[in-house]
Amino acid sequence: MAAVAELDGVTKVYGSGAAHMQALVDITLAFEPGEFVSIMGPSGCGKTTLLNLIAGFDVPTSGRVKVMGQDLATLSETARSKVRARHLGFVVQSFDLLPRLTIEENVRMRLGPLGVYGGVARQRSRSMLEEVGIHEPMWARYPGELSGGEQQRVAIARALVAQPTLVLADEPTGNLDSTTGAMVLDLLRRLNTQRDTSVVMVTHDHFAAGYGHRTLELADGRVVLEVGLPKRSHPREMTVVSLRED
Repeated sequence: MAAVAELDGVTKVYGSGAAHMQALVDITLAFEPGEFVSIMGPSGCGKTTLLNLIAGFDVPTSGRVKVMGQDLATLSETARSKVRARHLGFVVQSFDLLPRLTIEENVRMRLGPLGVYGGVARQRSRSMLEEVGIHEPMWARYPGELSGGEQQRVAIARALVAQPTLVLADEPTGNLDSTTGAMVLDLLRRLNTQRDTSVVMVTHDHFAAGYGHRTLELADGRVVLEVGLPKRSHPREMTVVSLRED
């Protein structure tokens, strides 16, 4: 089964000469269809750089990054944008919702790059909001009228409404209390299981990392530890095991 995203000998260097900084060093990874992978490590270890490379927001200094078999470095920016629109969804710590658009409009706008408009876009957006537990009449509200957990649910709906192959989540529970954060993680895991959508999640939280099929730890731009197994090694329904220490 082909990987949804893979990195082959990827190194990313910022700057030059004595001021250069290696964000990633010779990273080789593959993410399977339907796999939930957690990525941990201290600040500055390369976690966000890794997500940016998979998303095509940046290109490696050496090595190759492929999404759905396409080498992103060989594509124009327009072509990379099309790959993002068709195959990727994004969930970030700050929710990144547009404050002057309603909840429904925030979700519906994600379908524009795919050429889906009008009644079809409205129906798909409302259905996705229902699936993440955001019900009418909340659709007409604005992001500032919602709690942090509700905003993150909307952000997840926006990420998934385009039916992406892979969701990239950067600290999705970072601005939430522990109870609300667990609800968001449960939602991500349920959608991962039911929709077979791959998830790559950056987190500082060992409890959150336990939702993945496997956890990778980065340090100084390298993978220094891998816990768990790829999704193909797990039964279809897997019990979530917390990695949090008592």
